[in-house]
Amino acid sequence: MNIKITGTGSYIPSTVEKNENFHNHEFLNTDGSVIASPNEVIVEKFKSITGISERRYAKNHLNSSDLGFFAAEKAIEDANIDPETIDYIIVAHNFGDVKYGTIQGDFLPSLAARIKHSLRIKNPKCIAYDLLFGCPGWVEGVIQAQAFIKSGMAKRCLVIGTETLSRVVDKHDRDAMIFSDGAGATIVEATEEEGGILAHESASFTYDEAYFLFFGNSNNPELDKDTRYIKMDGRKIYEFALVNVPKAMKDCLDKSGVDIKDVKKIFIHQANEKMDEAILKRFYRLYKTDIPEHVMPMSIQKLGNSSVATVPTLFDLVKNNQLPPHELHKGDAVIFASVGAGMHINAVVYKH
Repeated sequence: MNIKITGTGSYIPSTVEKNENFHNHEFLNTDGSVIASPNEVIVEKFKSITGISERRYAKNHLNSSDLGFFAAEKAIEDANIDPETIDYIIVAHNFGDVKYGTIQGDFLPSLAARIKHSLRIKNPKCIAYDLLFGCPGWVEGVIQAQAFIKSGMAKRCLVIGTETLSRVVDKHDRDAMIFSDGAGATIVEATEEEGGILAHESASFTYDEAYFLFFGNSNNPELDKDTRYIKMDGRKIYEFALVNVPKAMKDCLDKSGVDIKDVKKIFIHQANEKMDEAILKRFYRLYKTDIPEHVMPMSIQKLGNSSVATVPTLFDLVKNNQLPPHELHKGDAVIFASVGAGMHINAVVYKH
């Protein structure tokens, strides 16, 4: 028995928010002072670091659970399964359903319960629960699904990553330009086909690193002190990721038995173009080998950072030949890897 991803789906919102749309924002420093540089300079410098030229925002009437539902429908159709046969629905997110124009995340009921309801699944033995693990949530959900299947507790799981980060950003913070909305979903199940999940690695660094990403006040001191927004220490995250993500990827690959030269694609969480490129260089340096051409597909330039949705969305796009020149073939060995709030890191080696 092998454990494979038999269906994928993603939902990419249709609203495009281009960089020039931020030219009229009032960007402030953390102390509330006005940033001296013109917005055009701020935005251009931002693009040179992150690689982001545009991102996607969900339409006002849609929430994270809606996006997750749309992606799940596609994954179920792609796998050609009866949704009543799903044993677990695992939904990774960070902030619940944040309705447009509000400041409160809604977790009651869980997003997994809402998505199961929207899918009209009657089977009460289909267990639906949420997973809070920062940006690595979808990858961790796949790891959990594998554990359920290996233990005999399940045969088939639906793993979703969904987020509407555009609704929890501080418009006075330059980091607001990083975040976006979206959802990705996968069916993970036991199969007699060759390949599947070969190895996994997870770690939580919380001693000094727990609050590199946090909920904090707006940079505008005149706004309500009781309203919180997503905040991060970008420099510390960058330095942390460069040291720890390549190591986790190497540990995972070494356990899998796959040779570094046989890795065809590396699907890294789309957090920052420069950071992902640096992680890739560090990873291949650990093996003292050159980086192959086209080994790391990227979507951040057009889709931004949608947290838990980036890896499954990227995988879905490449699998369906929607991100040329990247493509996947049966038997290809790939790596999924992510880092995020917590600070959590994980990786999976997978044979397609």
